Amino acid sequence: MPVEQYTESIVLQEMKCALGENKFGFCFPQGDVQQVGKLEKALKKAGGKPAVCTLEDYTQGGNGKAKPEYLITFNKQPKTIIVVECKKSAAKHVSKKLDRPRDYAVDGALYYAKFLKNDYNVIAIGVSGTKKDAIKANAYYWRKGYDEYTELKKARDIIYEPENYLRLVSGEAVKRAVSIEEIQELALEMHESLRALAVTERAKPVFIAGILIALKDEDFVNEYAGAVSFSSLLNRLRYAISTVLENSDVRKDKIKDIKSHFDRIGRIEKLKNIPLGHYNSLSWYIEELEKKIKPMLDFADNTIDALGIFYHEFVKYSGGDGSGLGIVLTPQHLTEFMCDLAEVNKNSKVVDICCGSGTFLVTAMSKMFKRASDKDITGIRNNSLFGVESDDDIYTLAIANMIVRGDGKSNIIFGDCFNAGMKKELQAKNIDIGLINPPYSQDITELEFVENMLDILATGGTGVVVVPMSCAIGTKFKETRQRLFKKHTLRAVFSMPDDIFYSNNANTNVCVMVWEAHKPHEATKTTFFGYYKDDGFVKAKKLGRIDKFNKWRGIEEEWLRLYRERETKEGFSVKKAVTWDDEWLCEAYMETDYSALTQDDFQETVNNYLAYLVKSEAK
Repeated sequence: MPVEQYTESIVLQEMKCALGENKFGFCFPQGDVQQVGKLEKALKKAGGKPAVCTLEDYTQGGNGKAKPEYLITFNKQPKTIIVVECKKSAAKHVSKKLDRPRDYAVDGALYYAKFLKNDYNVIAIGVSGTKKDAIKANAYYWRKGYDEYTELKKARDIIYEPENYLRLVSGEAVKRAVSIEEIQELALEMHESLRALAVTERAKPVFIAGILIALKDEDFVNEYAGAVSFSSLLNRLRYAISTVLENSDVRKDKIKDIKSHFDRIGRIEKLKNIPLGHYNSLSWYIEELEKKIKPMLDFADNTIDALGIFYHEFVKYSGGDGSGLGIVLTPQHLTEFMCDLAEVNKNSKVVDICCGSGTFLVTAMSKMFKRASDKDITGIRNNSLFGVESDDDIYTLAIANMIVRGDGKSNIIFGDCFNAGMKKELQAKNIDIGLINPPYSQDITELEFVENMLDILATGGTGVVVVPMSCAIGTKFKETRQRLFKKHTLRAVFSMPDDIFYSNNANTNVCVMVWEAHKPHEATKTTFFGYYKDDGFVKAKKLGRIDKFNKWRGIEEEWLRLYRERETKEGFSVKKAVTWDDEWLCEAYMETDYSALTQDDFQETVNNYLAYLVKSEAK
């Protein structure tokens, strides 16, 4: 049977807050504040909550002990506190007149706040419900000494970390660490609702991206809730998109194209007929994205491509493998590993010539921000990140991804990365790092994408690529391999886990290559080969491959150490001088310690081969 403690635990979990001391301050449970004199005095004056009491009536306080679920204080802002009141039943969330403090969560929170606001600025939060996905929450700000309070509308039905409530009351943007689970949950919900409205699969992510672009416009953020009709809100949305894109130097024809998507959205009768403020209305989509996705994109420390994951979830829920929409999202830990191999830093200039949703650029940007000054960050956003994308809709997603993360110029080019003029334009930027996951099984081979990217880089630049293992075997792509060695140096190749793309419904076995641009490969120079098959990830139902046992960080550190020190380690790495027609994989050169093999290893290999045969027959 649900109890109020469920609600209380959800609050602490969502606030990422522990009882007692936290980095931001202190969290007191059940009014236990004896060591804070002013708080203790105010709670004694409030006393136990009466059954009926208007907010204007201060005469009924003082009986019993005041026990709000939580009182939260801040080290940096000691004059502001949070008071939280919980109820297990969502039916007991708020009364019509806010005069039932004993029985209703919001009424109770405001009852405590009216006594606390004599000494503090008070953020009063009422929470009800015992299931995370059906929680009700409202937050209010009652300034010290004032007679009236204001509702924090951006905090309806969502629980933020304590410091984010401070941002809300000061008018700053909320910032949240990325939660893959929250992204997946909202993506599924929005996918289903948009499907019910007959929005096409390709239009869905563009619709989402357009809203997130509009939410970069402060006037739109402050005013959209005041729209009184569907048409007026749609017009505000389109105007905000235009404003943001024009300030980001996006081509005028692309601005027109993106706005045209919203012209089509405006003709969806089912959406037009849902009253604003109701579930699945246009305003609902805007509010949900502002509360749950935008704060993740605004958080500079996030290296995770939240919008790319959101898009990928749309693809997955559509029942396909993603090929129809042209995206296979590179696993996040692989993206970070490749950035670390390239040693991305605040002085780097990075390009991805087939950037998709912008995953590599998002990860690189976050790594470049570390140890960067405000001036450095502005320069990085404006002049250090470049992408090329040829798919119309995915291009829209890529520019949205960069714009919503504060990229002032959005240097994403729409077009063919093999175009001579485009290559010349990028070569003039003196780019020193290239990161790509090229399209597989296209008319143009993966190694031709690699060659094209390396040609763009400055002399001595580093190119890190993830490609099918077939690219590393000497029997294929001979002419391209020969050209690559004549112009560029192969510094390293890493054999990656066989199922690293499992979460993306892609079965290709891949390797990661590290190249040095415009320095011909010397036949006597050794290449580093890594057998990096165990990344510590395991398969989990519905979640794909996850770092369940938190092994990845230690494994990556060891992988990087071996590479940077060029250390040979039995079972992990070798150094070998190779030519263009040799095999470029560790498996071909490392010595196997057969004494370490067991019957279980043999059985696992047979099982894997049997599974392969079954899959092949099914296809």
